[in-house]
Amino acid sequence: MCTAIVSVDPSSPVPVLLVGVRDEFVARAWQPPGPHWPGRPGLIGGRDLRAGGTWFAADPAAPRAACVLNGRGRMAPEEARASRGELPLLAAAGGDPGGLELPRFDPFHLIGAGPGDVRLWSWDGVELTARPLGPGLHLVVNRGLEGEGPETGGSEDAYMSERIAHFRPRLAAAVRPEPGAAGTAAQAWGEWLPLVDGDGLARDDKRALLPLLDLGGGGVWGTTSVSLAALTRDGLRYDFSAEPGDPRAWGRVH
Repeated sequence: MCTAIVSVDPSSPVPVLLVGVRDEFVARAWQPPGPHWPGRPGLIGGRDLRAGGTWFAADPAAPRAACVLNGRGRMAPEEARASRGELPLLAAAGGDPGGLELPRFDPFHLIGAGPGDVRLWSWDGVELTARPLGPGLHLVVNRGLEGEGPETGGSEDAYMSERIAHFRPRLAAAVRPEPGAAGTAAQAWGEWLPLVDGDGLARDDKRALLPLLDLGGGGVWGTTSVSLAALTRDGLRYDFSAEPGDPRAWGRVH
């Protein structure tokens, strides 16, 4: 149940804001953001130790940032499956997933952002769609942009709908931040930071942006990190928290 938040304002000195909330089994091992890929020396992001890819990548020099969410649809064959963790690396490097052998990938939503262009690609196992994200506030969940995709009748649908209903108006009403190069995350992100840090909701609340759910049998699923990227026309600021909900946990990556 990952979530991405995108704000686009071409008139702002910081035209694009990208928030990536990563939900995963909490026991899945990963490394904090860094330059983990020798083949892509300009990119930084957290590294998943199981598959080697990432959920959120940035190229400060470009500047570009990208994140991926699981989608819904036809799953790839197990024997040929490729990791979706490749996708943010591709998009942050300026690539387009349309050139990939897409049937090898499970369904996904991929956001690629530069200061003058933000694009959302969605793959359902059959068809790839691409659309620009224009001026305004956009929320993407596993069901797609603004949760527009079909419901399955599972409990996840209620969580996604409740999350959007709670956070969209609060984010829209908050003063849009214009993070600069200086200052702490709290100073840079202003009224948005308490919201992306959970807005004080319990982590088992259906509205929670930062869920934490005991699935039984030793499986705990929830938000393991939050990434924030602010893109200007000549640079990028990247803040990161590995302890979602703790305002003291934020650190500057770039």
